[in-house]
Amino acid sequence: MRFIDLSMPLDDVIPVDPPFLRPKIEYKDHIDGLKDMYAMYGIEPEQLPDGQGLAAETVTITTHAGTHVDAPWHYHPTMNGGERAWTIDEVPLDWFFRPGVKLDLRHLPNGHLVAPADIDEALEKIGYELQPFDIVLMHTVASAAYGRDDYIDTGIGFGREATLHLTGKGVRVVGTDAWGWDLPVSINRQLFEETGDPSIVWEGHKAGADVGYCQIEKLQGLDALPDSGFTVACFPAKVRGASAGWTRAVALIEE
Repeated sequence: MRFIDLSMPLDDVIPVDPPFLRPKIEYKDHIDGLKDMYAMYGIEPEQLPDGQGLAAETVTITTHAGTHVDAPWHYHPTMNGGERAWTIDEVPLDWFFRPGVKLDLRHLPNGHLVAPADIDEALEKIGYELQPFDIVLMHTVASAAYGRDDYIDTGIGFGREATLHLTGKGVRVVGTDAWGWDLPVSINRQLFEETGDPSIVWEGHKAGADVGYCQIEKLQGLDALPDSGFTVACFPAKVRGASAGWTRAVALIEE
């Protein structure tokens, strides 16, 4: 079994979020941790091996930082035509351990709104027919922007039609290497300002009100994946009542 890491590191250095959403990580080394050891055990530094305490980190973070899974609750308060949308701790776990398929859409330019025909063309190219509960991972132009300041402004968007095209085939978990599933915010905002049409804002996410689904955002390592023939494990952290949960997404390949 070969394991391929599909997750980006959670850090406060690489700019993968707008400034107000970036995590803040306070690192405590083994000397800093001596006070904690004393507070818990009453043990003095000279009584510890090499005079070293514990290392620890304090993190201030949103549930949408790093590679994470969005729950239907993130998109809208209801799903499936009116029932209360699931929070991340309520989504069935079996959704997150399923056969995966990768669609290479890197030929589509930055700011492209993906149509159902684009998805069907990519599937036809690799000779794959989607099955219910497949986890569909989108490899886009955003992958090459990781580490650059324009990462959050780079990507293609999966709008309402494309999203419902996938969920209509029984897909319940999708993923992208971009900051978000929809068009980059800067591009989506410009289109809204130009057209005045509110239906184009966050339209892929909002399609979750029709059919509940989850999306993995900020994936990495998709270039190491075959088109199909692998399993995706992307169990989200169980945060009570939350709109998302962090995940260490991994692909498993039988060898």
